[in-house]
Amino acid sequence: MKLDVPVYKLKRQARILAREADIPLHAALDQIAAKQGFKRWSLLAARLAAGNPAQHVLQELAPGELMLVAARPHQGKTLLCLELAVAALNAGRHSAFFSLEYTAADLSACLHELEQDPAEFQQRFGARFTFDCSDSISADYIAAALAEAPEETLVVIDYLQILDQQRRHPPLAEQMRALQTLARQRRLNMVVISQVDRRFDCAGGKPPGLADVRLPDPLDLSMFNRACFLHNGELNTMAVT
Repeated sequence: MKLDVPVYKLKRQARILAREADIPLHAALDQIAAKQGFKRWSLLAARLAAGNPAQHVLQELAPGELMLVAARPHQGKTLLCLELAVAALNAGRHSAFFSLEYTAADLSACLHELEQDPAEFQQRFGARFTFDCSDSISADYIAAALAEAPEETLVVIDYLQILDQQRRHPPLAEQMRALQTLARQRRLNMVVISQVDRRFDCAGGKPPGLADVRLPDPLDLSMFNRACFLHNGELNTMAVT
């Protein structure tokens, strides 16, 4: 599935154009739409909404399933997962984002790119979004934090390769088994962000796959129900068997 140009990027281009050309924003939006082959901005926006990749990915996830989202740096995996969280909220489902990589300021910047304000989520969607960037994040920590989470809560974990970076935490495989059990028993949707091995850059034009996931510690990737790989603007999803 080819990713459409994200609407937030097109809007940013339109704001720059409106400022530089000294024209109304709606006129700039129409010009940006014309470059994409649409007569008006409203037509382009409708197309983008219909082809929302996050919505498509979310619909593939059944309660209790685990999904791996993997890519090399700067391919959009974190933004995709935030879009998944927003899509879940839009469906009236709670979302929780646990990150050992991002700070609250980093998350705010990403949500700003997506033109989303978490302070408005409860009012807009009727569902709760939580963000946790504690250095103590582990499978046990996540289980405790989700003790009151309802079924079909979307849980994002950022990211796989550093869950066991602190020696006091159990090995990665043990933590992932615990998270798998948690998702199944509580009927949660759990999305785990992952790195792709840097050697993939030398692998030619093919998209990454399970064999390209960076695994500093042994882990059976068959515990994931689905996998999603991003590369050069393309999103590839697959069932893991």
